[in-house]
Amino acid sequence: MATDDVLVRCPVCRREQAYAPPAFPCVCGEPVAPPVRHGAAVPLTHRTGADAWVTVRCAACGRTADWPRPELGCACGTVLRIVVASDEVSEPPAHGGSDPARPEEAGGHPSLTPSHIPLPRTAPTPRPAFRPLAVRSARDAVTTAALYLRWLGYEDVREAGPDEERPPSGTRLAALGVLAQVEPAVRETSLRDVECAWLTAMAHSATCVCFALCDFTPAARDRADELDVALFRIDLSGTPEPLNGAADELAATGA
Repeated sequence: MATDDVLVRCPVCRREQAYAPPAFPCVCGEPVAPPVRHGAAVPLTHRTGADAWVTVRCAACGRTADWPRPELGCACGTVLRIVVASDEVSEPPAHGGSDPARPEEAGGHPSLTPSHIPLPRTAPTPRPAFRPLAVRSARDAVTTAALYLRWLGYEDVREAGPDEERPPSGTRLAALGVLAQVEPAVRETSLRDVECAWLTAMAHSATCVCFALCDFTPAARDRADELDVALFRIDLSGTPEPLNGAADELAATGA
């Protein structure tokens, strides 16, 4: 186990496994990782936009920023939410007493969904806006693709391991129901790259998505439209841009 790893025990099957919290680049350039607690995890049964993020302070410059809350998939099928140090801190209201901004304490009833939705129990919960990370390296491009897949609703996104089928170039990401090809190099993604990713996705009955830091060749774009492969281009601000109809539909509906 690496020095930065922690042991996490699944409360469902009691299995322990090593976990390394992901580090993301602060605006000052230093890597920042959420301060996770050793062995602490809870099953994730429901995800909301508000609790999908955690505030972390950069030890180098002191800035605070919101980062994706760490999660881990157990072999038993349980998705685990890793407990971080900030979960144990509860800040009381600064003015004391009741909060006039909360309608339930002022005699009213809070509205959790817009009034124009007739069936709130069946209507999908709106996703928060995607929070991009500036792309300064190839690793940042892969991280952006992984964050975007999680934002779309795919859980437990991971990078293909050494024992799994590797792509001809770039990096392959996978999660339940999706397989993504990421080309972080400054070159156009080729027709062969798209076809290889699609064939692998079909073998796993998964949706195929391709990300490129540069662009796709005209032949790759045409083939992606024929195969219904979603194409995204990652700009340097860290925002994936849909390039075809399949990508527009995926960005609009999510997983």
